[in-house]
Amino acid sequence: MSGQMQEVMDDCPNIQDLRMSDINSYNVVDGHWLLYEQPNYKGRTYYLRPGEYRRYSDWGGTSPRIGSLRRITDFN
Repeated sequence: MSGQMQEVMDDCPNIQDLRMSDINSYNVVDGHWLLYEQPNYKGRTYYLRPGEYRRYSDWGGTSPRIGSLRRITDFN
């Protein structure tokens, strides 16, 4: 958990808009999130619940490249 840090609190259809695409670690403080390999919520999906993910393999990723992310707000 070192290097550049970016705090994200809202959905992001294109991670590159935040000037990042490779994400090696996450610290999910609040809520549940879906990560997508491609922009606009496409491609393989990864589910993250609160906790620390020190490397991309901790969330099941095959690489640190992420295209978009979305917060889960409805569990029904």
